[in-house]
Amino acid sequence: MRSADLTIKIFADGADFADIVMLSRNPLIRGFTTNPTLMRKAGIADYRKFAHEVLEVITDRPISFEVFSDEFSEMERQAREIATWGANVYVKIPITNTRGESSTDLVRRLSHAGVKLNVTAILTLAQVEAVTGCFARDGAGCVSVFAGRIADTGRDPLPIMVSALEVMRAKPGLELIWASPRELLNLFQADAIGCHIITVTADILKKLALVGKDLTAYSLDTVKMFHDDAQKAGYSL
Repeated sequence: MRSADLTIKIFADGADFADIVMLSRNPLIRGFTTNPTLMRKAGIADYRKFAHEVLEVITDRPISFEVFSDEFSEMERQAREIATWGANVYVKIPITNTRGESSTDLVRRLSHAGVKLNVTAILTLAQVEAVTGCFARDGAGCVSVFAGRIADTGRDPLPIMVSALEVMRAKPGLELIWASPRELLNLFQADAIGCHIITVTADILKKLALVGKDLTAYSLDTVKMFHDDAQKAGYSL
């Protein structure tokens, strides 16, 4: 098991500008994604300014920015503006608004208008089927299934992801994203089924150095960590 053997595309997921600059120098990173929650966590106050600063750095790889309105007419206006920011920009559209109303009609309009889309927050195969049918035949786009959130409910996401790939074969311009991975193992699981893309946060990316590490050596490192921390804490009995 080696990271060099992976065929899946790794997209860095985050909104910390310094991290984005650093990861832009890593040839393993094939694209970038962000969302309003990550941007708020990073303290971003001006959405448009942040996006344009990032696009000065990320010029040769896809990057996704998300609409944030809850009304489809305003989502469409935002999407069309975001799409003008660069040829490498994908517009993230949530699968529904906060009232649970489907965004498939909006996806259809934007895809047939040539906007590159990343449809996000998908958790069911029915949602995959609905949104796949809305993309233009030759439209570029991503279908982002939150496999990690599926797993958080006690369900195995693998059967859903495998079925999603089969559904999406009807639209060869689409790529399946394994979103919200919870551990590095998910990267290899996604690769094994032929998933196109996985979005990975900086904390999980740091674990790439552990791939293939000898487990006996890792065990010893763990013992040393516990011992060192006990000494530093000055524990005594």
